[in-house]
Amino acid sequence: MDFSIKAFDTKNTIASAKTGCVAVAVYENKKLSLAARAFDQGGEITAALKSGDITGKAGSTLLLRGVTGAKAERVLLVGLGADEDVSEKSFTTAIGATLKAFAQLGAADAIIALPMMEVKGRDLAWAVRAIVCAAHESVFRTDGQKSKKDPAPTGVRKITLAADFVDSKTKIALAQAEAIANGMDLTKELGNLSANVCTPTYLANTAKKLGKDYGFDIEVLERKQLEALKMGSFLSVTNGSEEPPKFIVLKHMGAKKSDAPVVLVGKGITFDTGGISIKPGPAMDEMKYDMCGAASVLGTFRAIGEMNLKLNVVGIIAACENMPSGRATKPGDIVTSMNGLTIEVLNTDAEGRLVLCDALTYAERFKPAAVVDIATLTGACIVALGHHNSGLFTRSDDAHEALAAELLAAGKEASDTAWRLPIEEAYNEQLKSNFADLGNIGTPGGASVTAACFLENFTRNYTWAHLDIAGTAWKSGGAKGATGRPVPLLSTFLINRT
Repeated sequence: MDFSIKAFDTKNTIASAKTGCVAVAVYENKKLSLAARAFDQGGEITAALKSGDITGKAGSTLLLRGVTGAKAERVLLVGLGADEDVSEKSFTTAIGATLKAFAQLGAADAIIALPMMEVKGRDLAWAVRAIVCAAHESVFRTDGQKSKKDPAPTGVRKITLAADFVDSKTKIALAQAEAIANGMDLTKELGNLSANVCTPTYLANTAKKLGKDYGFDIEVLERKQLEALKMGSFLSVTNGSEEPPKFIVLKHMGAKKSDAPVVLVGKGITFDTGGISIKPGPAMDEMKYDMCGAASVLGTFRAIGEMNLKLNVVGIIAACENMPSGRATKPGDIVTSMNGLTIEVLNTDAEGRLVLCDALTYAERFKPAAVVDIATLTGACIVALGHHNSGLFTRSDDAHEALAAELLAAGKEASDTAWRLPIEEAYNEQLKSNFADLGNIGTPGGASVTAACFLENFTRNYTWAHLDIAGTAWKSGGAKGATGRPVPLLSTFLINRT
């Protein structure tokens, strides 16, 4: 889908625009938006509201043809709710309804002339991003592995956004929105692929392609190199699988070489059976999504590459499968991590933290400005937060409070929200082992917190935050599929650091 943004004024009016369709807003109190008034020369819109053909409720629509004085073939009336208080929900509902109507038209192009500056607490950049990401979602396909593809999308393929003004910041906002939407698409595509296709090797090849497309430095470490680095914790998870592990390092050097980078660390378990501590059968197919942390790092790198972001960013992905076999790590085994701490593997299904801890130790070599790890880590996070917010964990000193504030603000700005949960020394008591420095699970209670506290033991030498995306990375049921989160949060966080 192609996007552009254009300002309309008294000389170049919205009513004189030649296009297949123009979407304009109406309100529940029968008022018209400024763009809608431009199309009401013959009173057709006012009459439609008075007759009740459209209520103005957010998401209601009515398509008009042959509107007096309009050069557009069609005018789509879109309800936006209360005019004095256009909420984020009302706006996104209206956008969704607009795109649904566009998909059913015989027009190839259209203009969205909804009032992007009237959403309470939001600016133009947010509205542009909301429209572009929603448009990408409306045409996103999940039939890549079907022998017979779904019918090709029809309807509008070229959208112009009508703005009150267009300056360099507006154009940047559109470019950033498209980059983030493209990054989300990549993350969703990777997440939705079956695990026999999206293997650790496939993730490594995807990273290599991104490196070629956007000029990233890339290195893929193989088993022998990981053994030399003494990544015993990561390698313990790989023991039961025939698929070779891949440790992927991407570098986007958009600032001075001397500038400390932000490091993103992604959990890349391309399929998680639970290992010897095997999961129950129902919904185990969804464990192909256990690499969504890795997919979000790759999606974010696509976004920052497309934007050519003026920032140094390193991406680290620890990719492997967690499978049961005669070679698999057993409950009670003790492994040694890269930083020397020994870990008693009490549950082989708590494998994400075992791969991440070595990746977090490896991140230290980059002398980072900040490290953020992203992982579908715990079902307990879904119990705590449901599917609305990702879990955010970090320490409580000034540097970490500032990082948490940045990430939470980026999430709100991007409508990809997170909620902060505690990390406290008391929770580390639950991780004590009689036989090793740490157990890989804690005693019952606060499982998402103890998982974060486990990781915190490997991050003491830099500023760090952990995002648990177990509840937000994918949807189940009839809408099953990867969401592309938290690419908007991460991309916005990085944009705000430039």
